[in-house]
Amino acid sequence: MIILRNLRFITKVTKTDANIPNYLPKNIRSLRNQTRQRVESLTTKEEHTDHVEKLAQPTRTEQRVNTGITEAVNKYLKNELRHIENKENIDVPTIQTNATHSSHLPANDEEIDDQLLDVGEAKKDYVPTFNLAAYVNKSPTLQKFLQLGVDLHSIERRKGLAKFTLGLDFEKDVQPYLYFLQDQGVPAESFGELITKNPLIFKIDIDDLQTRVNYLESKKFTAVQRQRIFTYNPFWLMFSTHRIDKRLGHFQKEFHLNGDDVRFLASKQPRLITYNMDHIRKASFCIREEMGFDKDEIKCLLLSKPRLWMINSDELIERFAYAHQTMGLSHDLLIQFPEVLTSREFRLRQRHEFLATLGRAQYDPEKDLYTSPKDLVSGNDYHFVRNVAKSDLETYELFLKTR
Repeated sequence: MIILRNLRFITKVTKTDANIPNYLPKNIRSLRNQTRQRVESLTTKEEHTDHVEKLAQPTRTEQRVNTGITEAVNKYLKNELRHIENKENIDVPTIQTNATHSSHLPANDEEIDDQLLDVGEAKKDYVPTFNLAAYVNKSPTLQKFLQLGVDLHSIERRKGLAKFTLGLDFEKDVQPYLYFLQDQGVPAESFGELITKNPLIFKIDIDDLQTRVNYLESKKFTAVQRQRIFTYNPFWLMFSTHRIDKRLGHFQKEFHLNGDDVRFLASKQPRLITYNMDHIRKASFCIREEMGFDKDEIKCLLLSKPRLWMINSDELIERFAYAHQTMGLSHDLLIQFPEVLTSREFRLRQRHEFLATLGRAQYDPEKDLYTSPKDLVSGNDYHFVRNVAKSDLETYELFLKTR
């Protein structure tokens, strides 16, 4: 660009003197201005005679002026080109030297990956993955787990558990916990399912586990109740005594339960005590405000079917709306047969509509052809068709195809 600009300048300097200062660089304009200075301004005429003559001569004719300017421009362009060449000669060896030097430096995998990222290339994602089946022949712990019925595939799908499981020594890290669970009445055939659901139990100190058992004993939980809690909810022992006490107190206060009710609820549905509390509060609001059950009815529902508080609230509302409005089941019947609310809505709809086509959709026990709501949602389709609808399976399947 510099060269083109200067060449453009050369083509324009042949114009009149009035236009020359507009195109010349500063150093060239200074040379042009020197031709117009008076010779008398020099301090010593004898010392600068030759210099003055050289500067004054080009101003005598237009041809000499152009010649002097052209020489000055050529000299300026030569200097510029020499400066550019020198700069390129300096930069190139520097880059080559740096490249040569860096090529001899040792680089690890991380540095290579960082270099790839710098140049915009995709970095290969080396995610540590574990397939426990590949280690079974080499790991006695995994072999023991398989004998207990542990699902290794379920463990390896959860982040970090495969590596943790491989690091366990069966005799030192696992066997003491199995003895502890056996002392609490957990049957040996449940060890596999318990470890599959909660292998992190081996990270809890046994003394802490014993403290949590002692807490339940102090709350008068029987040995059978404790056995059921630990068997059906492997995560119970992961909760500290403070958290368990706080949650049991919430259920006792919220639903007006006494001590026996709390122990019955905790042993009947152990997962409910350690379930998400926000979900439980939302389900309570749904049952109380949107379904219209009073506090005594809610208490009955909780003790008879605590799983209702673990169902999605929107699905629960749909089931209630269909059972109460379409099927005509009252609150009393729903409390007596809470199984209706645990059945999926489309299943209720299919069976109720099939009974309606047969004239048997009658759920009032004081009338003829009474059909129990519990029988409506119990059993498989064959049992329902033969024992409740008093029909055959082919007719029921043909009916479903027409829906």
